[in-house]
Amino acid sequence: MASRETDDQVAEAILSYLAEAPEAMDTADGVTEWWLLRQHVRVEVEAVTRVLDWLVERGVLERVGRPGQERYRRARM
Repeated sequence: MASRETDDQVAEAILSYLAEAPEAMDTADGVTEWWLLRQHVRVEVEAVTRVLDWLVERGVLERVGRPGQERYRRARM
């Protein structure tokens, strides 16, 4: 049984993808594999970036390297 919340999330992801690629066209399988996966990965990357920043701010991790090419590791004590 499908939930309205899940359907709303899928619709939002499809519309977000189409906002970036208005000429896109694909099969249901292609939409699932490419459009929705891409949107999911983007959300995950944004969440991981926020958590990494939070851990750096608290001294748990340290950021090493130039901006745009940072690496993260456990903070050295």
